[in-house]
Amino acid sequence: MEFGVTPLFDDVSFVINKKDRIALVGKNGAGKSTMLKILAGLQRPTSGVVAVPREVTIGYLPQVMVLSDECTVMEEAEKAFEHIAEMQAALERMNQELADRTDYESESYHALIERFTRENERFLMMGGTNYQAEIERTLQGLGFSRADFDRPTSEFSGGWRMRIELAKLLLRRPDVLLLDEPTNHLDIESIQWLENFLATRCNAVVLVSHDRAFINNVTTRTIEITCGRIYDYKVPYDEFVKLRKERREQQLRAYENQQKQIQDTEEFIERFRYKATKAVQVQSRIKQLEKIVPIEVDEEDNSALRLKFPPAMRSGNYPVICEDVRKAYGEHVVFDHVTLTINRGEKVAFVGKNGEGKSTLVKCIMGEIPFDGKLTIGHNVQIGYFAQNQAQLLDENLTVFDTIDRVATGDVRLKIRDILGAFMFGGEASDKKVKVLSGGERSRLAMIKLLLEPVNFLILDEPTNHLDMRSKDVLKDAIRDFDGTVIVVSHDREFLDGLVTKVYEFGGGQVREHLGGIYDFLQKKKIDSLQQLAAPTLSTSPTATKTEEAPVSEAKLSYEAQKELAKKIRKVEKQVADCETRIEKLEADIAALETRMATPEGASDMSLYEQHTALKKELDTAVEEWENASMELDELKEQTN
Repeated sequence: MEFGVTPLFDDVSFVINKKDRIALVGKNGAGKSTMLKILAGLQRPTSGVVAVPREVTIGYLPQVMVLSDECTVMEEAEKAFEHIAEMQAALERMNQELADRTDYESESYHALIERFTRENERFLMMGGTNYQAEIERTLQGLGFSRADFDRPTSEFSGGWRMRIELAKLLLRRPDVLLLDEPTNHLDIESIQWLENFLATRCNAVVLVSHDRAFINNVTTRTIEITCGRIYDYKVPYDEFVKLRKERREQQLRAYENQQKQIQDTEEFIERFRYKATKAVQVQSRIKQLEKIVPIEVDEEDNSALRLKFPPAMRSGNYPVICEDVRKAYGEHVVFDHVTLTINRGEKVAFVGKNGEGKSTLVKCIMGEIPFDGKLTIGHNVQIGYFAQNQAQLLDENLTVFDTIDRVATGDVRLKIRDILGAFMFGGEASDKKVKVLSGGERSRLAMIKLLLEPVNFLILDEPTNHLDMRSKDVLKDAIRDFDGTVIVVSHDREFLDGLVTKVYEFGGGQVREHLGGIYDFLQKKKIDSLQQLAAPTLSTSPTATKTEEAPVSEAKLSYEAQKELAKKIRKVEKQVADCETRIEKLEADIAALETRMATPEGASDMSLYEQHTALKKELDTAVEEWENASMELDELKEQTN
């Protein structure tokens, strides 16, 4: 694929097999999104072939979605079945033609009957009569309520719009699913749902993501695009990182050996260039030099670059104190009775579903919106705030370099180029004007600007969107070393892991406090949802902010948990076995029915088609029950590890 003179990648060959789970990785600009567009058929390669068998279907979820604001949620989801609606309209036209015509004995009339029978059979086999129920089931599974079905998509946030697109892809059941940054704008629960969906219900998956935990949980194969070529590893991402390090060391050794060979050859040519007795050897060495293919070394990962926040004034002991804070928009209460205290030096995470009030509370702390209750900002608190709209406040007439040069002080000024490179503004990109930058590039520039300002309280709202893994490592290290207070609103578990020591969970109009890191919180949530083990230990205080405590001894809880878990596993295993027996019988019944339908007598028996539709519907329900039970069994078995 070429854009301009230099090829983005060249002579790339690989095969996507059934059930492959592929992570497509590489630095920004390597061509990952372009590769997905080529696979989806939206972009033609400069040369080469993408071969897709005729019956194979491809579903593509782009990084930036374009949704019509005129549609409701249900209308948008129904677009997944446009082909069925077209078939239904064609059948109605044929049916009307059969009713209107009177040339019953003509060949064309008989041909029309055959065509109608064939198309009607296809329509019934594709589930044309029950797709409405399937849409409702899928939307509800993704968290939409029936009341949401008739709301316009324009009323929903980016995360919920992403779910609508996912619902459409799920309903189409493509053979190959292509996902470009699917976790951007999704909350942690949605990401975990997506992980389960991709692991249990999908055929082949190719995804681009900077969420390390997500790709580790989903993928089993890693394809890296680098230096215009690809490297295909049949391993998950974490193992690939180790193998890539080994490969780079081998490349460096080969490169150094080649450079020595070139240097020795050039020295020989220079030394004996004008000696007639060595003319043949010199010419031979010149030809040898011309034939050498330069060894390329993968771009150095300079995530080791460390950024340190400039020293700031020490804040008071309690930068934020909320007492019975409430925020409502008319009848809709976002949260109520929020009582919490954030201590100096704490690093906390705000998590929860989209639309539950995380960003709203941040805006209350920033004084951007009115609220009820008491919210106190501590003594000498200097807030550094990063939100997606911060990118819009940059001076559009400055270059990238000048934007950072104006806030950098001291020794940092000598490292501006290195810092910009670590955040993907290397080389000529640092001389670009802000006004020509994309939304993602502006967000990254606003983040660098914030890192260089002297503050003692950081509030970061989704800081990792638009950052690649290398940039996230630089940012995470800088925040970890920061001696001030930090609130991070994020869905990125890998980024939060080892960074925060307290989690505030937003949901149902409440804010609940959990002590410990992000994985401690997720483990508690999994126990809550599976066995309700934590239910007796929860505080019953009417205030919205509660701290999880476990007065029951760990040993006793562990014994009770194991006992309950073993019981539940036996029950779900029986459910899975029953479903499998039922599916086997239904498939045998459908096969026998289809054999009868293939005979001349059966083709004209409409009752067989009705039986076939009913059995297919029953099979779909049984398969869905089996999938749900299997997913639940996998989750339960994970608890025993």
